[in-house]
Amino acid sequence: MAETLTKKSENGVKKTPAEKGMGAGLRFLNNLASSSTIDKLKLRKSTEKVVYHGSKNGFKAVGAVGRTFASKSKQDKPARQPKVGGTGAFDLTPTDEQQMLVEAFGEFATNELLPIATEASNNCVTPSEVLKHSTELGVTMIGVPEELGGAVEQRSAVTSVLISEALAKGDLGLAVAVLAPAAVSTAIGLWGDADQQSTYLPEFVGEDVPAAALAVIEPKPLFDPFKLDTKATKNADGGYTLNGVKSLVPRAAEAELFVIAAELDGKPAMFIVESKAGGIGVTPEPAMGIRPAATATLSLENVALEAGSLLGGADPEVYAEMVRLSRIAWGAVTAGTGRAALDYVIPYVNERKAFGEPISHRQAVAFTVSNIAIELDGIRLATLRAAALADQGKDFARESAIVRQLTQKYGMEIGSNAVQMLGGHGYTQEYPVERWYRDLRAAGLMEGVLLV
Repeated sequence: MAETLTKKSENGVKKTPAEKGMGAGLRFLNNLASSSTIDKLKLRKSTEKVVYHGSKNGFKAVGAVGRTFASKSKQDKPARQPKVGGTGAFDLTPTDEQQMLVEAFGEFATNELLPIATEASNNCVTPSEVLKHSTELGVTMIGVPEELGGAVEQRSAVTSVLISEALAKGDLGLAVAVLAPAAVSTAIGLWGDADQQSTYLPEFVGEDVPAAALAVIEPKPLFDPFKLDTKATKNADGGYTLNGVKSLVPRAAEAELFVIAAELDGKPAMFIVESKAGGIGVTPEPAMGIRPAATATLSLENVALEAGSLLGGADPEVYAEMVRLSRIAWGAVTAGTGRAALDYVIPYVNERKAFGEPISHRQAVAFTVSNIAIELDGIRLATLRAAALADQGKDFARESAIVRQLTQKYGMEIGSNAVQMLGGHGYTQEYPVERWYRDLRAAGLMEGVLLV
C-alpha cells in the first residue's frame, strides 16, 4: 500500500489511488465483481449494475497472527472524506449507488446470514467464511478516506445506515460481527491524525482485514457513556496508562485493534489500543442476544500506550459525536431486524387459522401487527433523519437522542409482540422470532460497537 500511495507517474507527479483508476464510489463492488464469491452468494445481478472504474486493490495486509501496525505513508495532514451535504430537504429517495448497496448487502444478508443465524447464535460464533465474504464486499472501506484507498468519495452516514439496516434484516448478531471492524476504521477516518490514519487505515482496505472493536460500554447498572469508570492517566513520557473493564466487546478474543473509551482528566476520550499491548485480558461473555458476535469482557490492567494513541485529541465534542453516531447505528440495525420480524409475522397471522378463520381477523392481532409497523417506521424515519443531519454538518444531538429512546422503548416491544403473535411457537427456537426478541433487547442497551 505504501507503494500505491507514493508511486509517481512518468512526469513525476504523485498519483492517488483515485487517480490511478480505483474509481469513485463503489470500488469495493468492483473488487467483488472479480471474485467467484458473488456467484456463490447470488449477487451477480446486483454487481453487474455498477460501472467499473478501476483495477482490483492489490494490497494485502500482514497475517492476522502477530500483525504489526506501522505507518504506510507520510501525510502532511489527516485525510478526511467530504460530507455529502444537501439542500436541507428531507428526501428518503436513495441514490442509484445507495440502491445498489441496499440490493447487494440485502442479498448477502438473505443468502448468507439468514440461513446460518440460528446455528451461529447457538454456537456464539460467526463463521470465518461469512467474515471473509463481508470483507470482499468492502464493508470496512466505507469509512476510509478515498485518498487512502477507501470505498466512497464522500462520507455518508445515510449510506451506512442503509447498509447496516440491510445486514440486520438477515441477522442482527451476525451484522454486529460483520460491522464491528468498520466502526474502528470509521472512527480513525473521522478523527484520526495523519500518523494514525497511515498506520491503521491501510489494513482495512485489503483482503486480510483485522478484527477490531469500538469498546465503550462497561459492566455496571444504568451505564452512562459520558461517565466512565475506565481511567486513563498521562505519564511523564507523554504516554498513557489505561485501567478498567469493558463489557460486551464483539469478537474481542480475536481482535487485533480496539478503540477504547476512557476518562482522561475528568473528560471522556478515545484511545487506539493494539491487542498486543500488555495488560489486556479477555473473558468470554455470552450474552442473551447478538450471540454470533462472540461478545467478551475486556479487562485493562496498567495497559501502557504511546502518546500517539489518543484519538480525536480528547475533544469532548468528538467523543459526543462518536456516541451519537453509534446510537444512530443501533437505530439502523434495530430497523433492519424489526423489518424482518414484521415481514415474518404478517404472512403467519394471515395463514394461521383458529376457529375457522385467519387469526389476523381478530382485532387484537391486527392492532398488534399494525403497532409493529408504526413503531418500526418511527425508528427508521428518526434514524434516517438523524443521519441526514449528520451528513449536512448540522447539529443532530436531539435527533440521535430520539433514535436512542425509540430504539430502547420500541425495539424490544417489536420483538416481544412478534413472539406474542406466534403464541407458544414464538417461544421456541423452531421459529426465529425468539432470536429477534433477544437481539432487539440487546440493541436498546448497547453503546459503542457500531458507527455510521
